[in-house]
Amino acid sequence: MSAATTTAPANPRSRVITASLVGTTIEFYDFYVYATAAVLVFPVLFFPTGDETTALLSSFAVFGAAMVARPIGAVIFGHFGDKFGRKATLVASLLTMGIATFLIGLLPTYNEIGWWAALLLLVLRLFQGFALGGEWSGAALVATENAPAGKRAWYGTFPQLGAPIGFIIANTVFLIINFALPHPDGPAQRSEAFLTWGWRVPFLFSAVMVIIGLWVRLKLVESETFSKAEKSGAIRKFPLGEVIRRHWWQLILGTFIMLATYVLFYLMTSFTLSYGTKAGLETAREAADAAGTPFDAAAYVPGLGFGYTDFVIMQIIGVVFFGIFTLLSGPVADAIGRRKLLLWVTAGIGVFGLLFNVFLMPQLDPKFTGALVQAFLILGFMLMGATFGPMGAILPELFPTNVRYTGSAIAYNVSSILGAALAPIVAVALWAAADGQPWLVGVYLTGASVLTFIALVLSKETKDVDYDTNIGLGETASL
Repeated sequence: MSAATTTAPANPRSRVITASLVGTTIEFYDFYVYATAAVLVFPVLFFPTGDETTALLSSFAVFGAAMVARPIGAVIFGHFGDKFGRKATLVASLLTMGIATFLIGLLPTYNEIGWWAALLLLVLRLFQGFALGGEWSGAALVATENAPAGKRAWYGTFPQLGAPIGFIIANTVFLIINFALPHPDGPAQRSEAFLTWGWRVPFLFSAVMVIIGLWVRLKLVESETFSKAEKSGAIRKFPLGEVIRRHWWQLILGTFIMLATYVLFYLMTSFTLSYGTKAGLETAREAADAAGTPFDAAAYVPGLGFGYTDFVIMQIIGVVFFGIFTLLSGPVADAIGRRKLLLWVTAGIGVFGLLFNVFLMPQLDPKFTGALVQAFLILGFMLMGATFGPMGAILPELFPTNVRYTGSAIAYNVSSILGAALAPIVAVALWAAADGQPWLVGVYLTGASVLTFIALVLSKETKDVDYDTNIGLGETASL
C-alpha cells in the first residue's frame, strides 16, 4: 500500500471542506459585491464623466486594476505560505480582503470630495486584489493536500464552489436592499435611496462574514503534506526563485490553462449585467425626448433593456447551474483525468463564444428574448462550472509541495490580468465597435479558448501526481 493511501489527513474532512468553502465564499462575495457596484453604482457616484460608456469603462478600469495587484499578492502570500505554512497565510488574506471591502462601504463619493473619491476607491480595490491573490491558492491547497487518495479533484471543487455561492449571496443581498427601498420610477429600476446609501450595506455586511470565516480557519492545522516537506528540508528560503528557475514552463502552462475560464467568468457576470440592463435604442431615445435632452443615436451603444432586478434573478438562476456543474466536475476529473475533461469543456467554450448573437440579440417578442437570454446564462454557467471545478486540482498539481502555493497562485493570478482584468474593458469596447451587437465579444471568448486548448494539449495529465512524494528538492538550498 502506498504512502498516499496510508497517510491520515491532519484535519478532519468536515473542517477541510468548511474552511476551504467558507473562506472562498466570503472572498468571492466581497469581489462580486464590488463587481455589481461597478456596473450599477460607481459609474454614477465615482466617475460622473457625462458619458455613460466612458463612466462604465472608468469603473471597469478600477475593477480591473485589482487584477494587477493579484500577482503581487500571489508572490507575497505564496512566499509565506510555502515557507511557514498555509494556515496563517489564509487568515491574513481573508482579514485584508474583509477590511478593504468594509472601508469601501464607508467611502465618500465624487460629489463630496471630488476625484479623491475615485483614488481612494482604487487604493482599496488594489488591496482587495492583493488579498485575493493569496486566497484562492491557499484554500485549494488546504482542500487538496488533505484529500483522500483518488478524490483530490472532488475536494478541490469545494473552494471553487465559493464562487457561485458568493455570487448568489452578494446579489441576493443587493436584491433585498433594492426591493426594500422606495422606487418612484418602478420596482425594476434603481432608487435614489439605493444610490444614496443602500449600495453601502453589502460592503459593510461583509464584516460579519469575515468574522465567521476567521473563526473557522483559526481551527486548521497544517497538512501532513506540508509537514513532510518541512521535515525533509525541502522548504526553500525564496520560493519565487525556485519556481522561476525550475518550474517556469508549468507557470506558463498554468496561466494559459486558466485563461478561458477567467474570460468566460467575467463575461458571464460583469459584461452580461451591463449588456442586459442597458436600455435599447428606442427606449433611450424616448427617455431623452421625455427629459428634453439631445440624443445621438449614432454614438449610443444599446443593450437589451432588462430591469436590474429581473436580470440579476436570471443570473442567479444561471449561477445555480454553475454550482451544480462545479461539484459534478470533481468526480468526473478524478475518474477520467483533469486534462481530458478540460479539453472537451474548453472546446465547448469555443463553440459557445460563436453563438452570442444567436442568444443575445433582441427579438420581436420580449418573452422570446428573455427565454433566449436565460438559456444563454444557463449554458454559459454550466460551462463555467465544468471548467472552474477542476482548476482547484490541476493548478496545484503542476507544482511540488515546497513551491505549490507560490506556483499555483502566480499562474492563477497572472491569468487574472490576461483574462479577468482585460475582459470587461475589452468586452465593452467590442460591444461598442459592433454597434451594440455582442458577436465580437463572443469571438473574443473563442480566441481565449483556443489559447487554453493549446496549453492543455502541451500539458501532461496530473491525476496521478503523488503529493506525498512530490515535495520538491530534499536538501536545503540557497534559494
